[in-house]
Amino acid sequence: MIMSSPNVPLIDLQNAANDNQQLKLLDSACRDHGFFLLINHGMQQEIEDMWTMSRWFFSQDREEKLKLLRSEKIPLGFYDRELTKQKRDLKEVFDFMETRPEKDLNQWPDEVLFKETMERFFAKSSEVAKETLDLLLLSLGLTENKYIFGDSKTSNARLNYYPIEDPLSSQEKFDVNDLGDMALHHHTDPGILTLLLQDMAGGLQAESKEHGWIDIPPMKNSIVVNLGDAMQVWTNDNYIAAMHRVSKRTSKERYSTPFFFNPKSDSIINPIPEVSLSGPNYKSFTWKEYIQGRIDDNYKDLGQDDIQISRFKTSNHQA
Repeated sequence: MIMSSPNVPLIDLQNAANDNQQLKLLDSACRDHGFFLLINHGMQQEIEDMWTMSRWFFSQDREEKLKLLRSEKIPLGFYDRELTKQKRDLKEVFDFMETRPEKDLNQWPDEVLFKETMERFFAKSSEVAKETLDLLLLSLGLTENKYIFGDSKTSNARLNYYPIEDPLSSQEKFDVNDLGDMALHHHTDPGILTLLLQDMAGGLQAESKEHGWIDIPPMKNSIVVNLGDAMQVWTNDNYIAAMHRVSKRTSKERYSTPFFFNPKSDSIINPIPEVSLSGPNYKSFTWKEYIQGRIDDNYKDLGQDDIQISRFKTSNHQA
């Protein structure tokens, strides 16, 4: 049963730290489904500029987009046959990261304004993600952060376009998995948290412990925030990685843009002592090995679901 969205609170980024009621609502949502809406975030101009260029990019002829096709060797750029839960998603994406002068894997179209716009959006998103993490730790009761750190260098952003019709040709379909029955199948994000911009088309759903699948309705000038796998492990299951999906488009295309705020490259992911008084629920693992497992499954059907944090559960906490 799909319900409207109970317990998806509006959190004011500039004022919530001094508002016990907002902190309680935030804490409750993070324990139930891992979603909340962020307002007063200070990046509205960057968001509006991003939308303009996102729509421009996906409106190009497919031949132009395919010039930027990503691969296992070049993991950034355009892609239109990604797998989730071994099913092909009905979407097109464009992935990018912070520009690295020493080894830049980004692929950009010739339109200079596109690159400049996305770089500004990325930089502002990184700032807001760090502020949001500080607020989350405060709601958890941690006044000092000694363990959980994100990094713009490992984070990435994605432009999503959900069409109504399959973009692949009949010939191309022979070489890929069949489409699933959702635009994007249920999954969790691997990192710390995700800042998600969604248009007003709707379709995003989250799994609540209490209510089952609920809608995350669009709201103008807000950012959807959802927690990731690393956050669930670090908080020892006190806060949960948000299980979410996107329903198939039937009459209206959809655009969204997530910014994935990820741990530092050398991070060890394990429960932090302050929230693990009864013992850790997980064994330690590295961020590098975890994210590589997720990347591998994007390109080919490995015959099993992509890597999950349940793989690292301690023996006395196996599901």
